[in-house]
Amino acid sequence: MSDAGVIHDIGYQRYEGPRLGRSAVFGAIYQHGLRAAFGLGRSAKAKIFPWLVVGIVLLVAVINAAVKAQANIILFDYFSFDDTMSWLVIFFVAIVAPELVSRDMRSGVLPLYFSRPLRAFDYIGAKFAALATAVFLLLGVPQLIMFLGGAFTTKKGASGVWNELLDLLPGWGYSVLWALLFASISLLVASITGKRAFAAGGIVAVFLMTAPIVGVLSILPSSTSQHLAGLASPMSLLTGVQAWLRGRNDLGIDVGDFGVIYGIELFCLVFACLLLLLARYRKVASL
Repeated sequence: MSDAGVIHDIGYQRYEGPRLGRSAVFGAIYQHGLRAAFGLGRSAKAKIFPWLVVGIVLLVAVINAAVKAQANIILFDYFSFDDTMSWLVIFFVAIVAPELVSRDMRSGVLPLYFSRPLRAFDYIGAKFAALATAVFLLLGVPQLIMFLGGAFTTKKGASGVWNELLDLLPGWGYSVLWALLFASISLLVASITGKRAFAAGGIVAVFLMTAPIVGVLSILPSSTSQHLAGLASPMSLLTGVQAWLRGRNDLGIDVGDFGVIYGIELFCLVFACLLLLLARYRKVASL
C-alpha cells in the first residue's frame, strides 16, 4: 500500500499556548518599526544618521533654552522650531520610511506577514503609527526641553510655568500634524519600490520639487492664486494651517479667507495617502 498523502506523526509537540491574534501582531510590527526608525537593535551604521539628526535637533533646543534663560531672547518658539527643522525632518523620513516598507518588499517577507492573522490595514496602520511616532518624538522631545528650560528659569512663578505650558501644548499639536503628513506621504512613496535608494530619492523629490510651484503661484497677479499657493507643497501647507489656526499672516504665507481649505486639504491628503497604501498592500496580500 502506498504511503502517498499520509501524514505521519513524528513526535512534534502541538502548541497549546494562547493565540494572541491580530492585536499582538500589530503591536509587534509597531514596536519593531519604532525601534528601526532610530536604528535600535541594528548595526552601528544604521544608527548614525537617525541619531545624528536627533543630536542636531536636541542641540538646537538646548541652545534655544540657554539663550532664553541667559538673555531672555527667544530664537524659536514651539511652532517655528518645527518649521526650522523641516529639512532635517525630510531627510529623516527619507531614510526611515524605506527602512520600514521597502526592506520588506525587497526581502520578500510580505507573503509571510499576510499568512498570519494580519490584514493589510493592520500592516499599514502599524507602519504608519511607528513612523508618525518617530517624527513626533523627533520634534516633541526638543520642544519639551525648551519648555523645561523656560519653566525652570521663569521669574513669574507658577503663572509663568502655566503660560509656558499653554505655549507648549499647541506646539505639540502642530508637531502631530507634521508627523501625520510626513509619515503618510513618505510611506506611500517608499511603498512603490523595494530599492531604498530610489525610495529615499523619491521622498526628497516629492517634498522639495513642489516648493518652486508655490513660488510661481505666489507671484501671479491673482490674489486668490497667491492665497492658495501654499496648497501645492506639504511644508507650505503646514505653514498655512498654522497661519489659519493662529490667525497670523506674518509667517511667510498669507492664506486670506482660505484657511479652512488648508485644513481640509491636510486631512484629505493624509487620508488619501493611507487609502492608496491600503489598496497597494491589499493587492500584495491577495497574491
